[in-house]
Amino acid sequence: EDKDVLIYFDIKGVYTVLNDSVDVCHEGFTSSREQLKLLLEKGVTIMVCPTCLKVAGKTPEDVMPGVMIANKEKFFNFTEGRIITLDY
Repeated sequence: EDKDVLIYFDIKGVYTVLNDSVDVCHEGFTSSREQLKLLLEKGVTIMVCPTCLKVAGKTPEDVMPGVMIANKEKFFNFTEGRIITLDY
């Protein structure tokens, strides 16, 4: 709520942010598509790797509205040159 957040999708993660992605649902949790929509509404920056998108045979037009194609300058300005990862 009080911190800037950037989410970066690469490798197989690109399939999560496509217009035709599967809406993953688990009991007790908001579905993946709804969660992405809520994050975008809160101003969270969501980026997808352009090279990974290309390798997946997809184009920027295949990406959900609001998800940005990663841009090196914007990405590194956000991280101030640091890469911080929390992954599970």
